[in-house]
Amino acid sequence: MEDKKILLDRIGELHTTDMGVGRIKRNLKIDTEDVVEYCRNKILDPDCNIYRQGKNWYCEADGIRITVNAHSYTIITAHVRNEISV
Repeated sequence: MEDKKILLDRIGELHTTDMGVGRIKRNLKIDTEDVVEYCRNKILDPDCNIYRQGKNWYCEADGIRITVNAHSYTIITAHVRNEISV
């Protein structure tokens, strides 16, 4: 099975913690009520680049990268691409 299909098939399990909500809003400078829905929509974008490295999924779309734990489907964080330190 194609790697990204695994994540897309379980997109309904996507969630985050209270701390994750604050971190994602701060990092992306967004003020949306539903951070999980915001991230879900980015991940479902046909142009989203989804790949797995180790224990995390990385989803890149519209200049942001969303990090999702591959086992729990918890959104860990999200960053604007030009602000990610390598």
